[in-house]
Amino acid sequence: MKKILFLLVIAVCGFAACDPGHEDISNRGHITVDELKAKTTVSVDKAPSGLNGNVITCQTLAPVNAKWSIGGKDFIGNYAWKKMKKGTHTVILTALCPDGTELTAEYPVTCEEITDPLVKYYIYGEDPAAEPPFVPGAWDAAAMRFSSTEGAHLPTIPDDVYFGLKTLIFDVADVTEDFDLKVMNGWWSNTYYDHVKWVSGLNELQITDVMATECAKGGEGRDLDLMLYSGSMTLNSVYYEE
Repeated sequence: MKKILFLLVIAVCGFAACDPGHEDISNRGHITVDELKAKTTVSVDKAPSGLNGNVITCQTLAPVNAKWSIGGKDFIGNYAWKKMKKGTHTVILTALCPDGTELTAEYPVTCEEITDPLVKYYIYGEDPAAEPPFVPGAWDAAAMRFSSTEGAHLPTIPDDVYFGLKTLIFDVADVTEDFDLKVMNGWWSNTYYDHVKWVSGLNELQITDVMATECAKGGEGRDLDLMLYSGSMTLNSVYYEE
């Protein structure tokens, strides 16, 4: 499996790293939304030749702690990755002023072209000889746990994949009528979807920010985990597309 990521840099200056003598910030460290926008640039660039999508970069020079989000995904810290599809998107920048005031500004952006068709990135099942189809048993929490150490079949999903992921696609067969699925994390502490019904063929699982945060290593929970209450099916592969 491979994943192509584009590095987007948010240049932010933390409290300790800034020299207040170099910034003319009035009102004891408060800036306005207009001042924030004046020091922030959001740009859209075509992906490098032969690659799919557009690259959006958000950069701020304001002396504030900042994060930005787009399409429901948050990017916290100095670095973020995002490859955007054709269409109109809104970048939301949230900035914390030195005086503690929080500001939010929106930046509409348009991606005008997409060069290549979507590419499948397999998490499991790209090579059926090495990763064969399997039938998980009811109430077997290890069978479809995405963990190289505590799961039975599926590998650990890397953190950077979780935080850029919108949808996982499951290719399944032989789904019985009494099929009933729970989507949780490996610690059983969070249930994301309950009593999910699948059909033979392709089934999509939407990945939310909460799921990404809690299932990534170091989060409150650990590992995405799917467990059958009842019924059966054959899992052929799991992948996502970009």
